[in-house]
Amino acid sequence: MTGHGLNQYDASVGDPAPAFDPLRLCVFTTIALISAVLGPIAVLVFAIIAIAGYARARRGGLLRSRCKLGDTRLVLAYLSVIAVASAVAIPFWVMLWMRMLGG
Repeated sequence: MTGHGLNQYDASVGDPAPAFDPLRLCVFTTIALISAVLGPIAVLVFAIIAIAGYARARRGGLLRSRCKLGDTRLVLAYLSVIAVASAVAIPFWVMLWMRMLGG
């Protein structure tokens, strides 16, 4: 009976460390793909969602963010600039696609 007792849980050893799950890399890749396909439209949508989230968090009392900018007012200003820039870029992006597709 050589194999008896193999592959059984041993409480004295404890649980193994969970394997690293690179989920963030998958999320970042998906966001990059959406942005590549939808261009400034995707940037505008993500910026608006982020503005709404930060505005709600600020109303809820969040004054400092883990974002590199720190102060939530700076984060909101940054996101607003990005939203305006992407909104301005959308017509140019559409014209580019029309030209590329021969329209």
